[in-house]
Amino acid sequence: MITHGNTIEILAGNSNRPLAEAVASALKIPVSSAEVGKFSDGEICITLPDTVRGKDIFIIQSTSYPVNDNFMELLIMIDACKRASAGRITAVMPYFGYARQDRKARPRDPITAKLCADILTAAGADRVMTMDLHAAQIQGFFDIPVDHLYGAPLLAKYYKNKMNEDWVVVSPDVGSVGRARNFASRVDASLAIVDKRRPKANAIEVMNVIGDVQGKTCLMVDDMIDTAGTICQGAEALIKNGAKEVYACCTHGVFSGPAMERITKSPIKELAVLDTIDMPESVKNNSKIKILSSAKALAKAITAVYSDSSLSAIYED
Repeated sequence: MITHGNTIEILAGNSNRPLAEAVASALKIPVSSAEVGKFSDGEICITLPDTVRGKDIFIIQSTSYPVNDNFMELLIMIDACKRASAGRITAVMPYFGYARQDRKARPRDPITAKLCADILTAAGADRVMTMDLHAAQIQGFFDIPVDHLYGAPLLAKYYKNKMNEDWVVVSPDVGSVGRARNFASRVDASLAIVDKRRPKANAIEVMNVIGDVQGKTCLMVDDMIDTAGTICQGAEALIKNGAKEVYACCTHGVFSGPAMERITKSPIKELAVLDTIDMPESVKNNSKIKILSSAKALAKAITAVYSDSSLSAIYED
């Protein structure tokens, strides 16, 4: 197996072309040509017009909605590059779909995140680069190197100049306490936790707020927001417990189903989200949504991988 290429080359599928172009711009190289289309029956068809022989290929493709189409695009692009004798192939997945299916929660449940890891390896990926996996231990599902980047430094940088002693970082549930604690340490803020329980499937009942939020400006921190039920009910609980204002932030804005309606009606003043998933115009134009770029961090990570240098310094200004 060839483990290194002689030139960086950026390829992109259809899932998040704007991010791929922003990353390429930060690297001062173009996005390489790739014809990504479909046959009339829905089969994905990919052609690489230019040679990739001996090159260090980085395929930027989030496996967001439509998840299965975008995942298949990525697999086929990896296979095309492998068969064209690329030097090394890195699947850059800013958002890794199926990451929530990382364990057997009930008997006979699949562990789909592990299945996806195996398929990516079988397709020919030499390494994976991703951001804020739903559970960090998913890195262990891969038998190839995984570069796990974090969105918290980018979000913390945005909020640090806004915050003062009246702000408190809030975990929207007990499972996110570690993430919120890490974020609080970055911005030198206190920590609170929204304690909730689920009396039945797809129902969330907020029970209690642990910590002092009376008269405080609260910042709720999560890795992803899907239907926005947890974050919006958490915001309502904070207001009921005396919070002055509520902000929220996350790395991945999935925003499926009733998410935008819930966010718009919620007491959340602003929701900051990274551009790991390409947002529809309705989301981009929503006055409550602030989209921050992850392109420079990804570009620095790609440069570090290509030059065999440390990833630990990529968030430094």
